[in-house]
Amino acid sequence: MEKQKVTVRVAGKEYTLVSSDSPEHLNRVAAYVDRQMTETSFATRLPAANVAVLVSLNIADELMKAHDENARLRRELKEIRN
Repeated sequence: MEKQKVTVRVAGKEYTLVSSDSPEHLNRVAAYVDRQMTETSFATRLPAANVAVLVSLNIADELMKAHDENARLRRELKEIRN
């Protein structure tokens, strides 16, 4: 798929992304990050830079747990097939 530019808004700022992913996907990702930033900002009242780091750590944690679960399910599926 050809790369295209998509402008998204996160934490009140616009960012132009260049990706081969669909605009719908990029908007969905941006909306998720924006929601996390908003929720964390209201909950902590920290400066934006600190909120961004906390949100990044939380999303990285979610990603790693998803990777671990994926690996576990692949192992389980392999065992069932054998």
